[in-house]
Amino acid sequence: MEVIQKPEGFPEQRLFVLPEYLNAELASYELTRGFYASDIGYFPHARHHYRERPAGCDSHIVIYCADGEGWVELEGKSFPLFERQLAILPAGAPHRYGASEASPWSIYWFHLRGDQVASYLQLYGLGGHPILVPAALQAHFLECFERCYGLIADKPYSLPVQVQIAHTLGQLLGAIGLGTDGSNRRRKRDEDLERAIRYMNDRLHSSIALAELAAHTGLSKQHLIYLFKQETGFPPVDYYLRLKMQKAGQLLSLTGLSVKEIASEVGIGDPYYFSRMFKKLMGVSPTEYRSVPKG
Repeated sequence: MEVIQKPEGFPEQRLFVLPEYLNAELASYELTRGFYASDIGYFPHARHHYRERPAGCDSHIVIYCADGEGWVELEGKSFPLFERQLAILPAGAPHRYGASEASPWSIYWFHLRGDQVASYLQLYGLGGHPILVPAALQAHFLECFERCYGLIADKPYSLPVQVQIAHTLGQLLGAIGLGTDGSNRRRKRDEDLERAIRYMNDRLHSSIALAELAAHTGLSKQHLIYLFKQETGFPPVDYYLRLKMQKAGQLLSLTGLSVKEIASEVGIGDPYYFSRMFKKLMGVSPTEYRSVPKG
C-alpha cells in the first residue's frame, strides 16, 4: 500500500517512470540486470510532498535535497534531510518521507533496481543516515542528473541509453561514496586496518587468534572479517598466514637458516606443514624458492 499526500504534481516538476515491460528487459539484460534506474525525477519546492510505504519499495530510492528541507523515516527511525544531503532508502524497508511545511524541499531522486545495487551501496558506505554531499560534488551531481534525464526523455526505450544511464548513476554514487569516505569513516577504516596489520607483523614469530586481534582493534570479529575482505581480499587469518610466508621468503633469500629454523621463526612448529603452506601460497617449495636468483 502507498499513501500519498500531495497536490497533483508540482510546478516545473520532471518525472519519468519506466514501463514494467522495459524494467523486465533491463532486469534480464546482462549489462543492466545488476544495476539500472527504473524511475527518475525532480520536484522543486515540493510543498506538502509526502510518501508512505509500510511494506517498502521494490527498488532502492536515492533522494538528494538541493534546497529547503524535509524528513525521512526509515524502519521507524526519523531524521531530517537538509540542503546538500543525500538519503538512500533500501529496497523492502518500510519508510515515510515528506517536505518541511516551513521550507519545503527541492529534491532530485531516482530509483535503482538490480541484484548488485545493495552490494554497490554497501561497498561505498551509502545508506542509513543522510550523507552530506561534498560541495565539490554538488555540481557533479546536478550535471549527472541532467545528463541522465536528458537521455531518458529523448530516447527512453533505447537499450544503449539505459546502459549509459546506469553507468552514469553508478559512477556518481561511487564518487559520492569516495568523497564522503575521505572523512572520518574512511580514516577510521584505514586506522583500524593499519592497527590490525601492525599487530600481526609484530607477532609473526607466534600465533594470533581472531578474538585476540578483534579485541586489540576494538572491533567485532564479524566486522574485522568484513574489513579485511573489503580492503585486502582475504579474511584476517589468511592475510596473517600470507604475512608469515612473505617473512619466510625473506629469510630464505637473506639467511642461511634451515627450513625448520625458518618455520620456527614464523611461528609454525611443524616444518612439513610450513613447507606445504609455503608452496601453496608462494607457488614453489621453500628449497626451490631459495634456489631462484633474486634481484
